[in-house]
Order: sequence, then C-alpha cells, then structure tokens
Amino acid sequence: MAHFWQGLRSGEWLTAARARGYSLILLGFCVVATIGWIALSDGLIDRNGKPIGTDFSSFYAAGSLALEGRAADAYQPASQHAREQSQFGATTPYYSWNYPPVFFLIAAPLALLPYPFALALFQATGFAFYLWGIAAILGKPRRQDPVIARNWLPVTAAFPAVFVNLGHGQNGFLTAGLLGAALVMLERPFLSGLCIGLLSYKPQFALVIPLALLAAGRWRVIAAATMTTIALVGASWLLFGTDAWTAFLASTEMSRKILLEQGSVGFEKLQSAFAAVRLWGGGVPLGYAVQGAVSMLAVLTTAYAWRISDNIALKAAMLVVATALASPHLLDYDLVLLAPALAFLTSAMLDDGARDYEKSVMAFVWIAPLVTRSVAGLIGIPIGLLATLALFALIVRRLSAQHERAAAIATVI
Repeated sequence: MAHFWQGLRSGEWLTAARARGYSLILLGFCVVATIGWIALSDGLIDRNGKPIGTDFSSFYAAGSLALEGRAADAYQPASQHAREQSQFGATTPYYSWNYPPVFFLIAAPLALLPYPFALALFQATGFAFYLWGIAAILGKPRRQDPVIARNWLPVTAAFPAVFVNLGHGQNGFLTAGLLGAALVMLERPFLSGLCIGLLSYKPQFALVIPLALLAAGRWRVIAAATMTTIALVGASWLLFGTDAWTAFLASTEMSRKILLEQGSVGFEKLQSAFAAVRLWGGGVPLGYAVQGAVSMLAVLTTAYAWRISDNIALKAAMLVVATALASPHLLDYDLVLLAPALAFLTSAMLDDGARDYEKSVMAFVWIAPLVTRSVAGLIGIPIGLLATLALFALIVRRLSAQHERAAAIATVI
C-alpha cells in the first residue's frame, strides 16, 4: 500500500511509453466505434433515433432559418423543432438553440451545405484548430523535450473530451482553440483580443477573462476584444435583424429555468458546482449559493494571480480552469477546455519538473471526461467537477510556491 501511494505521489507509474500507449489504444477504439456507429445508422439517424452529431442538428436547423430571414424563430421551441423534424424526420427529438445571434455567423454558412458535409467541415476544422492551439502552447516544451515532442499529438488527440465533443457535434474545439490561442498570443494584443472577442458566442464564459485582463493591465487586449465583440454584434444585427437579438434575450430566462435549474439536459451531463448540488438533491437556491462561492473563489484567485505573478503559463492555466469553474452551465463536451490548461501546466513544469502528485492529478483530469457522465448518473459523483477543482488546486499550489520563493529572494536582497 505504501508503494502504491508513493507511486501516485511521484507519478513514476505514468511513463512516457504508457502515456503514448494508452492514448493510441483509446484513440483506435474510439475511431473504430465512431466508424461503426455511423455505418450502422439509418442515413442521418443513428441507432438511438437521433441525428448524427445530435446537437449540431440544432446549429444546422437554426442556420437554415437564419438564411430564410427567420433567425428569431430559432429561439421559438415550436419553430425550431418543426425545422429539425422537417430536416431529420418526424420522430427527431427537440434540440434547442440557445446561442446569441453572433453564432449565426457560423451556423448560417454551414446550413448552405448538405448536412453531412457541414458536420464534417465544422468538426474537422475545429479539431485542427484545437490541435494547432495545443501545439502553440507546447511550442517551447516540444523544442526542448524530445519526450513531449514525440507524445503530445496522440495524448492531445485522444483526450476523451475530444470524443464527447465529436459525438455531440459541439463547439468545444473552437472554444478551447480560441481561448488557448488568446492566451498564448498575449504579447500580440490585437490577435489575442480578436480571439477573446470571437468567444462572444459563449457569454457564460465571460466572467473570469475580463477581470483577469483588468487585473494585469492588459488594456490593448481588452480594447481589441471589445472592438471585436462590438463588430460581431453589429454584423449579426445587420444580417439577422433586431428581432433575432430580442428573441435571444427573451429566451434566456426560459433557458436558465429549463436547461439549468430543472436540468432538462441531465444534471449528470452538467459539470458545474450548481449541477452537483442539484444532482445530490439540493434546491435551486442552495445550488446558486454554492456556485456563487465557487465562482467568487475562481474569479478572485485568478485576478490576484494575474496581478502579482509573472509566470504566463501558470496564469494562463489558472484562467482556463477558472473559466470552467465559474460557469454554472458547463457540459461535459465543454471539458475540452481542460486540454489547453493541461498544456499550459506542462509548459510551466518544464523549468522545475513535476511536484508531488502532479502527474497523477493530471492523468486523472485527462481521463475524467470519459467517465464523468456515467459515474454521475450511476452513483452521483461529479467526476468532471472534482477533476477541474483538483487541477485548480494544483495550479494554486504552484503559484503560491512561486510567490513564496520570490518573496524570500526579495527579503534576502
């Protein structure tokens, strides 16, 4: 038993060969499963009677409504469902459209293509962007460490959240890629702000990023992000009309009550502190109270770190994880966000190596998206939330140690 705990502490069990081997095995299994699932489907409908790409069907239906000048109808459940049924069959389940009208700028062009091509294009380009983002974050480690250079690609490609996102046809790749790119390009303020502004289709992730940038005095990044957001809002208003924005704003209350508070998507799929409370039978007020405490902790800790620390990699890792923790509406496909956080932490470890339990915690975070939904559904343990909290604590520990060293050096001098 002592050897077991020692192995977890040192992380010696996670050799480079094992990391690569486990990743390739999981990658191969998921590729075969995906091909088999598509092959056994009836046209565009899978074995469960749902459109292949599930959530992407709502993107496609909403985009087609926008092309007809009916963008506002996408926010009306009856109209949106009717369009989905007309495209995929009368038994198609309802998939809601909850994104602000800026996301029509992506959904509408995709709806010009046949559905299989639109889905493939969206996921393939998103996946490529996600891989590029991780490659950029790991630029220095890949150049200096041949082990990382050899293994980063299979480990990144086989990250289980990748397959969750692919199965849902969701935008996790785009979100992770944009946030990772924004943070790796902080010294290029226009491009960094551009990436942050492009994230405006995910307003639930807007709590931590602006405050961290303010704390660090990144004024040019803030200006570029603000201008990009204004441009996107203006373009969507010109193209899709005032009614689309009015309908979106009116739909947010219903979305909050049905999707979040009532958990129509399933509390086992949601990965937030709020969802954990609801999963355990807690009421809505208690859920908001716990979520508020977690969000406040994430925001204040991140802002403080961005104010005092000069370690860009650690600050970036913290911001990504805090962004996930601060949102009450975080689904398992959104855990793709943890990939850039793990990459930034790997980069930070390059100079002084791994600390106690870091490798084991990172391995736990890596595998968590594969089992979080099933474990939460079966025994009520929110593995995704626990993994995110563990990663946040690990980053806080590193930043605290760094701050203590800096203070000790300053005292000596």
